[in-house]
Amino acid sequence: MARKPVNNTKEEPIEKQLWKAADKLRKNIDAAEYKHIVLGLIFLRYISDAFEELYNKLKSGEGEYAGADPEDKDEYKAENVFFVPEIARWSYLQSKAKLPTIGKEIDNAMDAIEKDNPSLRDVLPKVYARGNLDPTNLGGLIDLIGNIALGEAKDRSADLLGHVFEYFLGEFALAEGKKGGQFYTPRSVVELLVEMLEPYQGRVFDPCCGSGGMFVQSEKFVREHQGKVNDISIYGQESNLTTWRLCKMNLAISGIDSSMVKWNNEGSFLNDAHKDLKADFVIANPPFNDSDWSGDLLRNDGRWKYGVPPVGNANYAWIQHFLYHLSPSGIAGFVLAKGSLTSKTSGEGDIRKELIEARLVDCIINLPAKLFLNTQIPACLWFLSRDKVSGGYRNRTDEILFIDARNEGHLINRRTRELGPEDIQKIASTYHNWRNPDGAYEDIRGFCNSTSIERVRELDYVLTPGRYVGLPEEEDDFDFKERFTALKAEFAGQLEEEERLNQLILKNLEKVRVDGK
Repeated sequence: MARKPVNNTKEEPIEKQLWKAADKLRKNIDAAEYKHIVLGLIFLRYISDAFEELYNKLKSGEGEYAGADPEDKDEYKAENVFFVPEIARWSYLQSKAKLPTIGKEIDNAMDAIEKDNPSLRDVLPKVYARGNLDPTNLGGLIDLIGNIALGEAKDRSADLLGHVFEYFLGEFALAEGKKGGQFYTPRSVVELLVEMLEPYQGRVFDPCCGSGGMFVQSEKFVREHQGKVNDISIYGQESNLTTWRLCKMNLAISGIDSSMVKWNNEGSFLNDAHKDLKADFVIANPPFNDSDWSGDLLRNDGRWKYGVPPVGNANYAWIQHFLYHLSPSGIAGFVLAKGSLTSKTSGEGDIRKELIEARLVDCIINLPAKLFLNTQIPACLWFLSRDKVSGGYRNRTDEILFIDARNEGHLINRRTRELGPEDIQKIASTYHNWRNPDGAYEDIRGFCNSTSIERVRELDYVLTPGRYVGLPEEEDDFDFKERFTALKAEFAGQLEEEERLNQLILKNLEKVRVDGK
C-alpha cells in the first residue's frame, strides 16, 4: 500500500493570510490611502464586538445588569466601552455589504459613532464612498474582516483584532516605503527599547508618538510580566493629524486610554502639550536630523539647559526636550541618527560633553543597517538616566555602557532587516546585567564595554560604541596588508574583466556597422 505523502507545509498565521487577501482587493489604490480604509474597518469591527458583548449582558438583565437599558449610552461609558448606534453595528453593515451603496453606509456609520463618542471626534476615516473604491471590493473586505476570530477564537477576538491592526500597520509601512517610516517605528526596535527600559509602572511619555507603537508595546510588556496595566499611564503628542488618528484607533483597539495623547500642528517644540509633565519613562523615535523644527524661534527656551541646539538640526533639541520631561529618577530611551554620537557642528559637541559630564548618559547602542523604512541613515539608541547613583540599581555614575549591535538581526527582504527575539534578549540582558547590583556582566570584545567617563574624555567625548568595544576576538589578528593585497587583486581582476567585455561590445558594434553598410 502506497504511503501518503507527509505534508510539512506550515499554515501561515492568520494575520499574514488576511494581509494577502486584503492586499489583493487593493487593486489600483495607493497603500497610503488604502491603509485608512482597511484599518478603519478593523477598528469598526473591534468596537462593534465590544459593544455587542456588553449589549447582550445588559439585555439579559442578570446579576449586576438587572434593570439595565441596553440602549443607554451611560451604561457603556461606565464600562469604558464605545457606544455603537444601530446603523454602525457590524451585523448591520455586513447585511449591506453586497449593496452598491455600502461605501456611503460605512461613512454614515463613522459619523454616527463620532457623534455618540466625543473622544473619537475627528478620528475615524470617512473615505468609503469615494469613486476609486469599488463597492464589490469593499464588500469583500467587510466579509474578510467579518471572518476574523470566528469559532473558538471568538473569546479572544479583541486581542486578535488588536494584533491584526498592529500587523497591518507594519505591512502598510513596508508597502509605503520611505513615507511609511513617518508613522511607524519597526516593531523590533520598539520591542528593544521597551525591554531595555522595563516600564512596569509610572508615567510613559512619547512626544513624537506616531501611530502609538511605543505605548502598545509598553502595555504588552506589563501584561507579559504579570504586572497591572493600570499601573502605567501614557502621555503623547503628534503633529501629523492623519498619524494621530491612526494612533487613537491603535490605542483604542488595544484597550489603552488615549485621553492624554494630544495633537497640534505646531509640534512638541513650539506647542508642548504636556508642559508640566515629569515622566518616569521617555521612549521615542524623533525625526532624524530634522532641519525644519523652528529652532530660530526658540533660541532662549528654558529647555536648553546643556546648550542651545543648532537651528539646522533638532537632534540635541530632542535630547534636551526628553530630559526636561524626565522625573528625578526617570529614564529615557530613544532613537537618533548615528551622527549625533560624534557631531561637533554648531555646538553639538559641547552639548554632548555637558550631558556626559552631568552623568546623564547611561548606555549607547549602535544599531544594524536597514532597520528603518524611511531612511538609510545609520541609527543608534541613547539611554539617559537622571539617577545613576541608585534609582533601584547599582551606582554607575562614572561609567557608560557601549553596545555594538551592528552584526545582530536578520534580513526579511533585500532592503529591510529586523532584530529577532534572541537579538533583543541578548542586547537587553547585557544592559540589565550591567545595571543590576547582582548582574553577571562582563565586557565582550567587539560587542560591549563598560567604559569610564575618564576614557570618554580622552576620546574627546565621542560616543561611537566601536571606539570602545574593539574588534571581536576572531578579528584581533586581522592582517591589513594581506587583506589589502587580496582586495587589490580582486579589484584588478574586475577591471580586467570589464575591459574585456568593453572590447567585445565595441567589436560587435563595429561588426554591426560594417554589415549594415
